[in-house]
Amino acid sequence: MPGSPSRTDWRKFVAFGSGVGIEIGGNHLEVTAVRVRPNGIAVLGATTIRDFDQRPAAQWGPEYGRLLQSAGLAHLAATVLLPRREVIVRHVALPGVEARDFDSAIALQIDTLHPYGDEEVIYGWSRTGASGVLIGILRRNTLDRYASLFAEAGIAVASFTFSASAIYAAHRIPSALPQTLDAGFVALNESSSGTLEVYGESSSRPVFSAEFDPPADRAVTLAISELRLEPDCQAVPLDRALPAPRLNPVSNDLAQRALPYAAALAGACPWMIRSANLLPVEQRRSNSRAMYIPTIVLGALFLLVAGALVVHASWADRRYLTNLETQIARVEPRANRSATLDRELIHVQNRIRLLDQFRSRTRQDLEALNGLTTLLPPPVWTGMVDLTADSATIAGEADQAAPLLKMLDTSPYFQGSAFVGSIAKSAGAEQFQIRTARRPRP
Repeated sequence: MPGSPSRTDWRKFVAFGSGVGIEIGGNHLEVTAVRVRPNGIAVLGATTIRDFDQRPAAQWGPEYGRLLQSAGLAHLAATVLLPRREVIVRHVALPGVEARDFDSAIALQIDTLHPYGDEEVIYGWSRTGASGVLIGILRRNTLDRYASLFAEAGIAVASFTFSASAIYAAHRIPSALPQTLDAGFVALNESSSGTLEVYGESSSRPVFSAEFDPPADRAVTLAISELRLEPDCQAVPLDRALPAPRLNPVSNDLAQRALPYAAALAGACPWMIRSANLLPVEQRRSNSRAMYIPTIVLGALFLLVAGALVVHASWADRRYLTNLETQIARVEPRANRSATLDRELIHVQNRIRLLDQFRSRTRQDLEALNGLTTLLPPPVWTGMVDLTADSATIAGEADQAAPLLKMLDTSPYFQGSAFVGSIAKSAGAEQFQIRTARRPRP
């Protein structure tokens, strides 16, 4: 399988980093701290923070701080796994879309990937292969609630992610110990609430992630079918799908803490393969000492480039400018075409929305007229009914016009009825003109 650990052994030589993973599970927080080096992975500590949602944040925040102090990782910001039931996970293929355009392509179709309607959502994505992306979608108020809670506890957070993205990234961290899951596989993990989370990969489908109720047989069968694996494929515990640590405390059971372990690995080496991050950029924290490495490298490159520019003669500058203009001319038609397609897409969406509004308007007008016929029984008759989008004007005659206002206001179609002018009497009947507002219809 492309990208599997057995075919990326060269990456172990750049596997440097430390990470802290936090799983939000039920009423507890599962925390794991790891250190990644070319000679293997070491679990530096793990703990369970119980009843975090019922205790003051200032009470359980120091518990987390003590774990990081003992592991020598107090400078790190955490990677937090959101509950699987609160995140909608989608895998989308974007064939033909260049990597730099992924974000725009996802933004164009994000409203079609969740059922929340006009409710504000937050989403994050990570790549799976050359043209696939794994997307997580979360309600904005849910993210704000968790972000506020961790801020009150004094916990620096670098990323809010979800299990499938963290597992996908962690599975590709090199390990000094041999791994056997190079081909397609199905892994199971039982949550604290008793549900089963199923994760799998195959050459036919880069990622499969879903949550099921027990028993596991039905979930495994469905996962094997979706992944196009052999029917006799055996599911493994989730910790078997992750790189095995070289050092692990006896008290830390990876089978019970597989998800925070995966989150810690994903946060330890984000430059190797990045997991999806649902936390807005302006709220992300990072105190890792490794964060200064890119700055140093970029600074050194800047000095080299500056020196080269000083040494080069003016003819080299003109040649560079010519090449740059050639590259711009080559890319500009694609950019213009993308902008044109965006405008056409917005135009088509507006036309569809307008047609839907006109179609629903006719149905609502017919329902209002039909309701008006029922509300005004003989001998009441109308000489004029004028319907607009938000109001109606009714003129006619009745034996007694006054009760008509109450009849209209108690109907499901009209509200705020009032006579226009005075009621005129003619030949034993009362002539009226009523203006009423139309009730909004779903």
